[in-house]
Amino acid sequence: MIRKAILQDARQIHRLLLNYAKDGLVLSRSLMEIFEAIRDFYVFVEGDRVVGAAALNICWEDLAEVRSLVVDESFAGRGIGKHLVEACLSEARTLGIGRVFALTYQQAFFEKLGFSVIEKSELPQKIWGDCIKCAKFPECDEIALSRSL
Repeated sequence: MIRKAILQDARQIHRLLLNYAKDGLVLSRSLMEIFEAIRDFYVFVEGDRVVGAAALNICWEDLAEVRSLVVDESFAGRGIGKHLVEACLSEARTLGIGRVFALTYQQAFFEKLGFSVIEKSELPQKIWGDCIKCAKFPECDEIALSRSL
């Protein structure tokens, strides 16, 4: 079941993110950052366990990012990631956001969901808002993809 995250989900979201961040697949986020952004998150819940999460981060009046997309490895291949991204896209449409992007190593996954590769230079709000603080900046090897809504 997918639903908006609640405060009680923050620690489980954090653990999922840490599992991927240790391998450099997603950016690490502190527990405090997750609490601060909890309203951005959707979670996929199995029983009382959060097995997937994704956040829709609004960057500008017409631009948002799908970020922190993670699924417990034991639940991989079940479409959970796709459903989480679709929930983010649905919210973006409701908010009147015209374009959603992702920075990822999973190019094929996002292309199946209608995203297309773009140059990172097309995302100045992201570059100067978040990327400049990243340890990989300016040598980021993630792929930027975007989808118009």
